[in-house]
Amino acid sequence: MSTPYVSQTQYGKNEVFGLQVSRGQIQGHSAVIVFGYNPDVDLTQESVWPDGGVVPHPTSASVLKISSSDANDTSAGTGARTVFIEGLDGNYAVVSETVTLNGQTAVNTTHSYLYVNSFYVVTVGSGGENAGNINAGTGVVTAGVPAVLYDIIAAGFNNRTTGHYCVPAGYTGYMIQGLFSAGQASGTTAVTGFLKQHGPDGIVRVGAVSTVNNSAADYLFETPYMIPEKNCVGATAIGAATNNAVSSYFNIVLIKNSTGY
Repeated sequence: MSTPYVSQTQYGKNEVFGLQVSRGQIQGHSAVIVFGYNPDVDLTQESVWPDGGVVPHPTSASVLKISSSDANDTSAGTGARTVFIEGLDGNYAVVSETVTLNGQTAVNTTHSYLYVNSFYVVTVGSGGENAGNINAGTGVVTAGVPAVLYDIIAAGFNNRTTGHYCVPAGYTGYMIQGLFSAGQASGTTAVTGFLKQHGPDGIVRVGAVSTVNNSAADYLFETPYMIPEKNCVGATAIGAATNNAVSSYFNIVLIKNSTGY
């Protein structure tokens, strides 16, 4: 006999809203958790992701080339064997697929992507993790690295750590918490972080600015920060000195837009 797993609200008890969203118990609502990490932010502003530079803002969707910097990330290798990728197409609709890796040789995606929202390892060999950086991008691929990088799974992480997310068409995102943290060995210089939002109009708007020194800034939005459909949010950072480790975190509730009565 199966066990019914139900919400405690059915018994007149209270249950945390966020837990109900994560359990899929509230129609039209879903939880989105976005972590970002950049191990080396220097004197030029860059995205909170492993590659440095900034996450691109393309104007058209492209077939992506998936490749690794390490030959062991392949279909029968000791590293990562398959990866899952999900993002938005040219109409900002959600598309996804699983890709079988071929080491440093690029494998094309079936779908075209405007942005990547999820990218992680599905199956691995005996090493238990991706041996190299797994890249998703366009252009000429050299030693497993495409000329234009859309997203990356850093070696050993098995998951993207890209502080960037785009809301699909027909939905609105509500950020209920955002966190920015940074540190360096000396602990004597500051790092400035930015929450940025951009949409189809191409304008990048700053939503929040934080300056920290070996510490964190935690934003609990009592009134959630709204992200309209087809808009993206991302974290960037710049250091007053070199060699700063920076991380970001977004807690977003994605709600399907009303279609009328």
